Amino acid sequence: MQIIRFNNLGAEILGVDVKTLSDGDFAKIYRTWLDCNVICVRDQVLTIEAYLAYSRRFGVISPHPSKSTRHPECPEVTLLGINKFNADGTLNNDIYRRGGEGFHTDGSYEAVPYKATQLYALAIPSRGGDTFFSSAYAAYDALPQRLKNKLEGRYGTFKYGGLKQLNALLDEKDRLVPPVRHPLVQVHPETGRKLLYFDQGKILTIEGLDTADSMATIEEMMAYMVQPPCQYRHQWRKGDVVIWDNRCSYHKAAADYPPEEDRIHWRVSIKSQ
Repeated sequence: MQIIRFNNLGAEILGVDVKTLSDGDFAKIYRTWLDCNVICVRDQVLTIEAYLAYSRRFGVISPHPSKSTRHPECPEVTLLGINKFNADGTLNNDIYRRGGEGFHTDGSYEAVPYKATQLYALAIPSRGGDTFFSSAYAAYDALPQRLKNKLEGRYGTFKYGGLKQLNALLDEKDRLVPPVRHPLVQVHPETGRKLLYFDQGKILTIEGLDTADSMATIEEMMAYMVQPPCQYRHQWRKGDVVIWDNRCSYHKAAADYPPEEDRIHWRVSIKSQ
């Protein structure tokens, strides 16, 4: 097994087959993941059963609330990138641009957010379609002390679709699920490092601040997320298995590949054991 790290954010793992990983080799991969926030295991050939078995080594798979994009034979898996054209031939931007609205963390709308998200690349376009990652540790470190003090001990309220109500992929009844609350400054449960927990597309308010102050503070936080520090850009290859830690990282899709070409992934959302 060869592990190539990229400046403390992102790592590439070569020379392994995730179907036959020993406990010792998996422990090395897991440690690298904690250290680097996001890892890619290259050159995998997986059935859906093998993909699920490997994913469960990280935690418990939780079906995504977007029922319309779940795998028809396996609801634990979301199919990304299929059915991106409407019946009239126009591009469905909710599918094509999914994940490209800005840096975010998956599952902030859940009472227990996702520990991790994992993708397996089935089809990759000839150009574009990269995924960007950034560090929530670095984002916290970059905040001015004034803002760190203001956010310490405060909770944000989060909801799928956020203030813009970008929830077209949800069933109508699932759009009525009430917001949840999470502390904005957190300590990672496994690394002990402090981080900024933030999702610009799903945060509604900051508790304890009046409406104007809450919105102004969210805007200030978003300014740091337009060009967050410590980034890694993943250029996909078919057979890549990429997992990122939603507790300490943000990500966004480039949403820039030729629409007529396929960019298809299996996706699972993982919670702690």
